[in-house]
Amino acid sequence: MWAVSGGADSGGAGLVNFVLLGTTVATQFAVPWAIGRAGWAWVLSLGMVFLGVPSLLHLLTADLGPVLALSAVRGVGFGILTVAANAAAVLLVEPARRGAAVGAYSFALSLPLVVVMPVGGWVADAVGFWPVFVVGALPLAGIPACVAVARHLPARSTHDASHPEVAEPTTSRATYLALLRPTLVLLAITFAGGAVITFAPQMVQVPWLSAAGLFAVGLLSAITRWQVGGLADRAGAQRLLVPAVLVSALVLAALAWVVRSPVDASRAVPWILVCALVGVCYGTLQTLTMLRAFEAAGPRRVGAASAVWNAGFDTGTATGSLVVGWVAVASGFGPGMALAAVLCLLTVPLARVAPRR
Repeated sequence: MWAVSGGADSGGAGLVNFVLLGTTVATQFAVPWAIGRAGWAWVLSLGMVFLGVPSLLHLLTADLGPVLALSAVRGVGFGILTVAANAAAVLLVEPARRGAAVGAYSFALSLPLVVVMPVGGWVADAVGFWPVFVVGALPLAGIPACVAVARHLPARSTHDASHPEVAEPTTSRATYLALLRPTLVLLAITFAGGAVITFAPQMVQVPWLSAAGLFAVGLLSAITRWQVGGLADRAGAQRLLVPAVLVSALVLAALAWVVRSPVDASRAVPWILVCALVGVCYGTLQTLTMLRAFEAAGPRRVGAASAVWNAGFDTGTATGSLVVGWVAVASGFGPGMALAAVLCLLTVPLARVAPRR
């Protein structure tokens, strides 16, 4: 919206998210190396700076070039935060409580979206862009917490704290192949989630339906990511993953049916209900695939697991926004979401493969 207010067309506006996610993915694989060189406190704090400062600098100009440059810097910060905070959540607890830790971290990550995602565009339109950019600078307030949590982590490594003197080993091809399986399952559900988050306003006829649907997605995703972690500690992520994938494919098929034509007020109930179920599936598979990734990588490759998982998340989100948009131009959002359901179903064989010990 800011780029469009500065004269960009819809293609230029789409580049803003593409650039941010592109630098995010490029950064994520370098985060374990950076922690090994500079330590946790510096890396986490720099991530907060790269996220917060450019948000305020957006206020200086809406020209597309500077907006893209600032988005690229914010992507670096986002890449640092997602990988480092993800790994920290795992390293702060013993393996038996890993699911609960991942659930708590995921809840903290998701909860702000419950409010911000539905109302951000409305605030920018009704009040102005400056409140949005000020809120975008709030990561700067997290720098003291970065320094504090760093004291409880291995000084310069992203592997199990029981071996602090040994650097994280080089990740083998077999490990990356093992990580690829849960990451592809994740990519399928974030493909669908990215499409819903991006195109909810175009899927409905009444603006409040978009806000209500996104609120349902965000709230149920946050709660589910939190609660599924503890459940996985008791039942095992492996046992839960295949049923979760099957249910997700069914829910996405239902969403495809609901959005076969633009949703009006007469179909508000099925729209909000299916959005809530999408949120449940979105949150469940995020937590389960994250736990499976850490299991596949082993305790000494936590950083690699976090980097690959987060790259899969952001790649799926960006790809879903792009591909479903293309399909919708030709055939509508019903076929676009049906494609997402089919992709999710195709990952069932990958979900069945148990992680190597």
